[in-house]
Amino acid sequence: MISGCVKCGQAEKALGLYKQMRQEDVEPDNVTFMAVVNACASLEALEEGRHLHSEIILYSYDSDFFLASSLVDMYCKCGSIEDASRIFNKLPAHDVVSWSAMVAGYVKCEESEKALQLFQQMQKERIAPNSVTFLGALNACSSLPSLKEGRRIHACVIQSHLEVDTFVGNGLVDMYAKCGSIEDACRVFNHMSTRTLISWNAMILGYGLHGLGYEAVKLLEQMCEEVGEMNDSTFVGLLSACSHAGLIDHGHYYFESMAPVYDVLPTVRHYTCLTDLLGRFGLLDEAEELLNGMCCEPDVWVWTALLGACRVHGDLERGERAAKQVLLLDPDCSSGYVLLSNIYADAGKSNTSAYLQQLRKSRGVHKQPGCTWIEMNDELHAFIANDKEHPQLKEIWEKLSSLSKQMEEAGYSPSEQIVPSDAHELVEERSSCYHSERLAIAFGLISTPPGSPLYLWKNLRVCRDCHIATKFISKIVGRRIVVRDCNRFHHFKDGSCSCRDFW
Repeated sequence: MISGCVKCGQAEKALGLYKQMRQEDVEPDNVTFMAVVNACASLEALEEGRHLHSEIILYSYDSDFFLASSLVDMYCKCGSIEDASRIFNKLPAHDVVSWSAMVAGYVKCEESEKALQLFQQMQKERIAPNSVTFLGALNACSSLPSLKEGRRIHACVIQSHLEVDTFVGNGLVDMYAKCGSIEDACRVFNHMSTRTLISWNAMILGYGLHGLGYEAVKLLEQMCEEVGEMNDSTFVGLLSACSHAGLIDHGHYYFESMAPVYDVLPTVRHYTCLTDLLGRFGLLDEAEELLNGMCCEPDVWVWTALLGACRVHGDLERGERAAKQVLLLDPDCSSGYVLLSNIYADAGKSNTSAYLQQLRKSRGVHKQPGCTWIEMNDELHAFIANDKEHPQLKEIWEKLSSLSKQMEEAGYSPSEQIVPSDAHELVEERSSCYHSERLAIAFGLISTPPGSPLYLWKNLRVCRDCHIATKFISKIVGRRIVVRDCNRFHHFKDGSCSCRDFW
């Protein structure tokens, strides 16, 4: 009965039956434990899993190899990578199941570098990866992102004759899109013999990340003809693509058509995408009206989308209302303080801006520092603004100084809209303009052959001044520079950006 409930997706009922079984003094065996461990994994029920683990030890089943492997999987899915690692290291031998569980577990716990290291160790021990292992490794590449490692894994997939596996194909589409090569993502997608709903959604989302809104719309139309099935993720990807490409008419149409035409009810994620789209066009009245008339409860993200639009368009009064809602829903949301502080600074209310930042600090709310990563010689290099730690700092600054002179000669002047989070940062950043992405670009230029493309990853939105500067740099050095920020990809080439200055 317990195994049957787990198999039919009724994990909670399985746990209830196990408790009833124990109340009736029926002793479990390794088969029972295996089923209940899988139930805990399905529910991500860490505390129940730990209690069950203690019972397994009590009944001396902890030496059972298959049960121990299931415990590794359970702890990984519950987010306790330390417990999983402890059991994994005690196993007398490791099979592909336990390796795959650990790789996926490290990705889930946002330790993608360790996931790739484990995948490489697995290959050294000549354990043949399966489709689950490959998917975990591809997800790790997407998270970092590491296009070079992703291509290596793709080569391993081909050598393992798993390129026809739909599961792996979906992972490859997602990896290439998130690592900056939408061309490779499209190539894999077009060669897939079988496509699932996940395949189509991954490709639509990929087009959105790269600002290819028309391509996303066209793919949805093709999807309607070939699949005839959509879900909420389909429209999150599509509306995001419309937002990043400035397709306001398309965004309106598909949002309004979701329920009546495609039988998909809008959720707060869809409202957030449409709010973002309206906000980018400065339609703030319509955006606020949309939020106030939502058919579901607005969350902090949808209000933050409106607040971000108010910051871009300098709407102080509406920004105050949006910030109030953000901080009511999440008092620890740093974006609420930072964005409103920037709106005050833009409006010339520097004292109010400074007060708000002091309030944020007094409440122990820390803003996320800007950081940019670039992969070089199989190693990720991280940079922060005014970085003073990198071993090649002298060469980097010399390169930036040279670029600055060339940019000025080409007509570049710093944007007026550089508004850091408090007054002393404003002076420091305007005097140096050595933001993290510029340091990473300079490092990339001195570390790679002329003409080769650069791929960067930034954890925050690219600021307006760095966006302008990167366009100039791409033309001066004759290189393609691909930057993935927290929202989308920017492909800089010959002095222009794929976003058409709409991001």
